Amino acid sequence: MTKHIPALAILALSLCLTACGGVTASPAPAPKASASPAPVPGGSATAIFAGGCFWCMEKPFDELEGVISTTSGYTGGRVDNPSYELVSGGSTGHIEAVQIVYDPTQITYEKLLETYWRQVDPFDGEGQFCDKGNVYVPAIFPANPAEEAAAQASKQAIATRFVGQDVAVRIITARTFWPAEEYHQDYYKKNPVRYAYYRNGCGRDARLRAVWGPEARTTK
Repeated sequence: MTKHIPALAILALSLCLTACGGVTASPAPAPKASASPAPVPGGSATAIFAGGCFWCMEKPFDELEGVISTTSGYTGGRVDNPSYELVSGGSTGHIEAVQIVYDPTQITYEKLLETYWRQVDPFDGEGQFCDKGNVYVPAIFPANPAEEAAAQASKQAIATRFVGQDVAVRIITARTFWPAEEYHQDYYKKNPVRYAYYRNGCGRDARLRAVWGPEARTTK
């Protein structure tokens, strides 16, 4: 049987040319990501999550009170200062992820975990939505024993809620986070139309609503 591709999905992919797994729309992308990890303001904390296309991970966290910044980037691999092209090629071991810098006096790590789960498909370990492969697998990257315990507890809560379904989100000890090239940062703000078409064409919001119902963290 021939799979029918909705016209909107075709339009989305043709307008973007740039789903996170495709060719970037930037006219002159920097050859490398940041040469050093992102600085963290004093008194703040960080959290790192992966949930498919990093463009789509920023907005739900940016909307939370207590979140200072979000940064798209790469982590979990074995190459320093990776470029988007290298990561996309699958040879670095890196995963597309987002780093959240937050004020722990205003928001907890557990609250960030709640927001994380409701913007991913917890049952797809092969990638997320239309982006498949090791670069797009869902993962939580705890940086210390307290975060590890919170991450494991949150995963168990999801497993208890969805009895009979395997929760595929990985929990991986945090490693160096490398910010992606500047044209990837705040993509939903810089390119709102292309971003919206991409999310629709990728089926992200439709799947989130199917899994989480009114709790889903979708584009408003």
